[in-house]
Amino acid sequence: MTEAEFEALRVFLKARSGLALSPDKRYLVESRLSSVCTRFKIESLSHLVREIRTSRSIALEKATIEAMTTNETFFFRDKTPFDLFQDVLLPKYLKERASSRRLRVWCAAASSGQEPYSLAMLLKEASARMPGWHIDIVASDISTEVLEKAKAGLYNQFEVQRGLPIRLLVKYFTQTGDQWQISSEIRSMVDFRYLNLLDDFSRLGPFDIVYCRNVLIYFDAPLKANVLRRIATTMAADGSLLLGASETVLGVTDALTLDPAHRGLYSKNPTANAPKMFAVGAR
Repeated sequence: MTEAEFEALRVFLKARSGLALSPDKRYLVESRLSSVCTRFKIESLSHLVREIRTSRSIALEKATIEAMTTNETFFFRDKTPFDLFQDVLLPKYLKERASSRRLRVWCAAASSGQEPYSLAMLLKEASARMPGWHIDIVASDISTEVLEKAKAGLYNQFEVQRGLPIRLLVKYFTQTGDQWQISSEIRSMVDFRYLNLLDDFSRLGPFDIVYCRNVLIYFDAPLKANVLRRIATTMAADGSLLLGASETVLGVTDALTLDPAHRGLYSKNPTANAPKMFAVGAR
């Protein structure tokens, strides 16, 4: 693969998925896309680039994007965002939504489902405090492959050992051979949907709580700002956003403000200018 071909791939990936690859990531591209060449019986990465440029095969484009997507996740990842949900956000919205008895949560870039299922288990544990409530958990991702895994709710021993308390494993999972399947009751609480964050997602809202963790780190600054502004428009006036530990809105957009009492928690900025309602990269 020549430098020009690598640059063409970088342009393609950024335009279709927002992934901003630095020039030193060529080895990563070559290692991850070799399987795509094998799957589609393409002779080399050079031929892959040529096919993407000329054939406009949706299946090939999709496979290329999915191969480059990082799907690292595990149950109750980083712990703090789930402690905030249980100890801060849920009590807040139980009070503020007492009249409507409705709570809507969006997990953007949900990968193979551990994040939304973690929230679903917390909500199930709190169900005695929420009689008659209607709960919506929308979980989206750009990869149809990981979404299918998430919908099945099947995880191997390693996956259930990463962050999942044994009490919840025993309570909500059934062992099937060498895998564990989360209960149908918990699976039914989550609505998994395909979504590219570059496309318009305004129709999904409004949401009380949005989790968009560890995905914006792969975007450049203008795209981060664009996605964050559009996330803000999907949030209720008193909605909450949780980002990853290494992510921030500071210096990126004024549409959201940091909660000074809780790291990684953001709310809408009522004094910000109305965000522009446009998506990028949509086809």
